[in-house]
Amino acid sequence: MELHNLTLQQAKDRLVAGDITATALTNAFLKRIDQVEASVKAFLSLHKNQALKAAAQADNRLQDGTGGALCGLPLSLKDVLCTSTMPTTCGSKILEGFTPPYDATVVEKLKDAGAVLLGKVAMDEFAMGSTSENCAYTVPENPWKKGYVAGGSSGGSAASVAAGECLASLGSDTGGSIRQPASLCGIVGMKPTYGRVSRYGLVAFASSLDQIGPLTRDVTDCALMMNVLSGFDPHDSTSIQRDVPDFSSSLTDGMQGMRIGIPREYFAEGLHPEVDSAVREGIAMLKDAGAEIVDISLPHTEYCVAVYYLIAPAEASSNLARFDGVRYGYRDTDADSLIDMYKQSRSQGFGDEVKRRILIGTYALSSGYYDAYYMKASQVRTLIKDDFSKAFNECDLVVSPVSPTPAWEIGTHSQDPLAMYLSDILTLSANLAGIPGISVPCGFSSNGLPIGMQMQATHFNEAALFRAAWNLEQQAGIKEKRPPL
Repeated sequence: MELHNLTLQQAKDRLVAGDITATALTNAFLKRIDQVEASVKAFLSLHKNQALKAAAQADNRLQDGTGGALCGLPLSLKDVLCTSTMPTTCGSKILEGFTPPYDATVVEKLKDAGAVLLGKVAMDEFAMGSTSENCAYTVPENPWKKGYVAGGSSGGSAASVAAGECLASLGSDTGGSIRQPASLCGIVGMKPTYGRVSRYGLVAFASSLDQIGPLTRDVTDCALMMNVLSGFDPHDSTSIQRDVPDFSSSLTDGMQGMRIGIPREYFAEGLHPEVDSAVREGIAMLKDAGAEIVDISLPHTEYCVAVYYLIAPAEASSNLARFDGVRYGYRDTDADSLIDMYKQSRSQGFGDEVKRRILIGTYALSSGYYDAYYMKASQVRTLIKDDFSKAFNECDLVVSPVSPTPAWEIGTHSQDPLAMYLSDILTLSANLAGIPGISVPCGFSSNGLPIGMQMQATHFNEAALFRAAWNLEQQAGIKEKRPPL
């Protein structure tokens, strides 16, 4: 097997055994990037010299026995995570060339574990989008079918993993931005419980919704990444001080004793028939493995899109006020006054989708409209969270599709923001409720595009997700398939 086709765990085992070196492994992935990047377009910045230097250090650590859990393993990073030795642009012109003075906590954890960071990958500008088409620099393409979207906003992360350009990647999930691209690209992606993984150093979109998580080739790799990423961080006021289990120990045979809830609202009109069929086949596999299937209802699902697109833009309006051309980032130098400099820097630096959401959010927070919009959305958000609390009294996991359709052609929804927003209808609720979710491949469409199954659990029960996801993966038997690049 070529090195770029290895899983994270397989590569780790070969490094520990001394069969390969971290330098050889890194060179293999750099070669792979050279071969396919022109088609995939995942990377915004590639740092070969830094990666090879880190690989040499990893080889030394492996030799003297001080290597961490990810020692010598090449990874990519969504360009929304602060990195002190690489630019962090958030896919936006307003941060072009900006290098932060510090590393995000998750980046520090990866470095401490010995990971080799290859570079930063494409994303929708400030994580606002579902296809990564809103990136100011490049639009990543789905490795399974040229000209099709890789998903978003972590599209570059998903594409880089699926294409074999890295072993795993980190993304961020505000309304499905890890799970949806993972589903469209045929890999595994997890949104942890809000507070499980530190958000320190994540450039904020919507602070009460954002969560960092891994995108990997299989469930075993995802558990390995979560073991490294999880834990309390005093730098993050939303981080939870709670023991972190060994998620790898959750990967056990059988689903006996687990109840799988099937929400009727998630299998409604508008769901692509091939998605419906593939997910139902996956549910049957879980049943065959010993799970009990339970019909449940999440009655406030119909309000998720409206609630999300009031709360998220409102928080974005506040968070993005810091990008004003004064302290860092793009500045219009032709302005005649301070106010004009603010206006022109933001007008020229932000893309259309970011401007749209800032305007929506500012309106929702304005005097006279706050109670009618933002306050009401926050109240309905509580009802959505309560729906899940009641559901988890009846079942251990909620299972559904991730995306209503397989990947679509680039440009299909570029002039229809509402259609784009509706593509996230099945993933938004997990962020509103703060619960963990995972996307696992469960099949393919008739034209060869991947289809993912979403599993959601109650707060801090990622272990149950890993157990169920691993069992589905064993039953489905498709994890060895690779895109026809």
